[in-house]
Amino acid sequence: MELGIGMFGDLGVDQTTGKYRDAGVKIREIIEQVKRMDEVGIDVFAMGEHHRPDYAVSSPEIVLAAAASVTKNIKLASGVTVLSSSEPVKVYEDFSTLDLISDGRAEIFVGRGSFIESFPLYGYSLNDYEQLFDEKLELLLKINSEENVTWSGQLRAPMSNQTVYPRAKNDGKLSIWRAVGGTPQSVLSAAQLGMPLVVAIIGGMPVQFKNLVEFYKQEYQKAGHDVSKMQIAIHSHTFVSEDQKVTDGYFHNYKSQMDRIGASRGWAPYTKMQYDGGRAKDGALFIGSPAEVADKIAYMKEIFGITRFIGHMDVGDPVHDIMMKSIELFGEKVKPTLKNL
Repeated sequence: MELGIGMFGDLGVDQTTGKYRDAGVKIREIIEQVKRMDEVGIDVFAMGEHHRPDYAVSSPEIVLAAAASVTKNIKLASGVTVLSSSEPVKVYEDFSTLDLISDGRAEIFVGRGSFIESFPLYGYSLNDYEQLFDEKLELLLKINSEENVTWSGQLRAPMSNQTVYPRAKNDGKLSIWRAVGGTPQSVLSAAQLGMPLVVAIIGGMPVQFKNLVEFYKQEYQKAGHDVSKMQIAIHSHTFVSEDQKVTDGYFHNYKSQMDRIGASRGWAPYTKMQYDGGRAKDGALFIGSPAEVADKIAYMKEIFGITRFIGHMDVGDPVHDIMMKSIELFGEKVKPTLKNL
């Protein structure tokens, strides 16, 4: 089982100015953090895409390219590319270029995204939300598998015997995962296409997703795909510390981000009871000591048969040195515990 770390580039609020922290500083910290991930043996780094003032990264591929220059082994993925509001040709070009820079380490996680700011920003109508994703996924997969592309849809100009350059290292093919939040139709589509699956489990109890994952496995096999190549990942909020004071203090970082997002979605203020409940074995927060986090990941392997776990580790913008320590513990203490799973 692979172990990864994901980030969105959260920007905390500077208490002295009341403004969000400097995005340039945050991005440079992320590059240093990815370098440390590589050094401690983390298998995958996933960088998210957002177009909001409280996140530093709108172009994951640029940050990943910078990370490629300071790493040697870690896989570099988008987490996620909001494909509905992206241009599939450009997505392939950017990630095939990243793949060549990194000597074959690029991956794409495609999804609809949980925020909608990119749609009006790039001139897309939310009325086409479903159709945009379906058409663009079809085109991206075609570009990924065929050198000369002929394709037509309703929302984009057709392509006629055109080739997209440069081609990725592995015969032009990139690893493209489908990221989902729990919609059965999305899971069915991923299974029928034979795509690796990433399930974001952010709240509630992970066991509630068991039927969804079993549905994916059944439909994947029914579609005739090689079960030995099936890949399933979970992406959940994670933070590791050996200091109980740090773990308790992280609640304030976590609450600040949950409340900021929740304010626009009608959520009630986040509580310490929710935090503690999420940290329990049946909860969706992988926050605690290395032993506690490793035990919960092993439990996910038992429930779902996952091949990859991605710990989303910068919620609420923890300070850089605490982030670096969490990364080190994840690689040096959590990962060895799970090596035989």
